[in-house]
Amino acid sequence: MNPTQPQRRYSVFDRFISQADNALRTVAGGHAGTDRPNPTAGTDVPALDRGERRHVAGLMRVNHTGEVCAQALYQGQAVTARLPRIRRQMEISAQEEEDHLHWCEQRLAELNSHPSVLNPIWYAMSFSIGAAAGAIGDRWSLGFVEETENQVCRHLQTHMARLPQQDERSRRILAQMHEDEARHAAKAHSAGAMNLPTPVKKLMTAVATVMTQTAYRL
Repeated sequence: MNPTQPQRRYSVFDRFISQADNALRTVAGGHAGTDRPNPTAGTDVPALDRGERRHVAGLMRVNHTGEVCAQALYQGQAVTARLPRIRRQMEISAQEEEDHLHWCEQRLAELNSHPSVLNPIWYAMSFSIGAAAGAIGDRWSLGFVEETENQVCRHLQTHMARLPQQDERSRRILAQMHEDEARHAAKAHSAGAMNLPTPVKKLMTAVATVMTQTAYRL
């Protein structure tokens, strides 16, 4: 891009179309991710019995829904972020989350399973929460990101421990996701994230619990 060339200014309608497109791609499986290789490369498809396959599919469906929520949260926060650098940080993190979506979708397909049917509802709810957090202020928004990613990291550690021992493919996906989420939390902290009040953290945990229990089955 020519540095002397003026950058295009996007109208409210342009941003609306962009957000609608991202929402459709997220819930309908249209994100192809970045150029990063799938962490499962070089591993064999594990032999799982029917119960193990159903269990792993449930876990990966939960993780996929978590990435749908993350995509919506980051997009919502980017819309209402006040500082351009914060908005850009949210957009970059959202792009990295696209890889997680793509990898989880591929693993679900290998397991002959599907994403949660409730993903459109979770996307809308998460986008609204993200936009509200961004509207309150960038430090609050960053605090929300840090706490969300910290909770996700704990959740991923639990799931890795619950996987069948022979399922190295799913384990590698979750391990890479854990690394990325921890980095997102650290970036938010270093950018000035505010430590959220304990009641807010507890509410976030309660909402995540509901999402986990429903996505595992639906």
